[in-house]
Amino acid sequence: MSDKVILEIRAGAGGDEAAIFAGDLVRMYQRFSETQGWKFSVLDSSQTTLDGYKNFIAQIKGEGVYNMLKHESGVHRVQRIPKTEKSGRVHTSTASVAIMPVVEPQEVELNLGDVEISFFRSSGPGGQNVNKVETAVRMVHKPTGIVVSSQAGRSQQSNREVALEILRSKLYENQIEEQGAEMGELRRSQIGSGDRSEKIRTYNFPQDRITDHRIGKKWHNLEKILGGDMSPIVKAFKKAEQEKKSS
Repeated sequence: MSDKVILEIRAGAGGDEAAIFAGDLVRMYQRFSETQGWKFSVLDSSQTTLDGYKNFIAQIKGEGVYNMLKHESGVHRVQRIPKTEKSGRVHTSTASVAIMPVVEPQEVELNLGDVEISFFRSSGPGGQNVNKVETAVRMVHKPTGIVVSSQAGRSQQSNREVALEILRSKLYENQIEEQGAEMGELRRSQIGSGDRSEKIRTYNFPQDRITDHRIGKKWHNLEKILGGDMSPIVKAFKKAEQEKKSS
C-alpha cells in the first residue's frame, strides 16, 4: 500500500483541552515517524495557545507507513485534569484522526474546472516574505464541498501542489467510501462528528491506561506511548489482523 499518507488531526469536543490533546497526538505521530526513519512534513495547521491545534495536516513518507498507521483513523478520547482546570476535576475531550493514502493523479478523477482556487497571506512561520505575499492556497471542490488549504510552503506554486495532493487524497477516500469499501466505512463510522461517544481509543491519565475499544486491548505507560513509542499498539493491530486472516 501507499508509502505516503496524509495525516489530519482535528480538535473535537472539549474546547481548549481538545486542542491541547490534538497537539499531543501531533507530537506522538511526529516522534513515532522519527523512530521509523519516515519523513514528516507539516502541510497546514491552525495553532492555539498552550501548544494546541484546532486542526493539523501533515504528510508522512516512508516504508510501510499506511499499513502501520491506518488503524489510527477515528475519534481518540482523553480523560485527564487539564492544564486549564483550577479545581482538579478530570475532563473528557476528543480529537479525530484521519490517515489517508496519497494517491497518484491518475488514480482519482479531478477536473480542475470543478476547483475554486483562492490565495491568501500565510499566518504561519516563514519570515517576512511569507506574510507580505499571498502564498497560501485554499481550494474548494465544488461538486463535493471539500475544502483544503496549504500554507507551509514558501511559494504559491508549492502550496498549490500540496493542496492538490490533499484534495486528491480526500477525493480518493470519497470514491472508496461510495463503493462501500472497508477504508471508507472506517472513516464514516469512526470519525463521525468528533463526539465523545464515537471513540476508537481512550487515553486515561488518572489510571495511566490506553484502551483500544476495537480490539479490546489495554496498555500502560501512557506518557511513553504519547511520547512516540507506539510500537505496542502497532504490533497489537498487526497480530489482530493476522488472527483475523487465519480464522
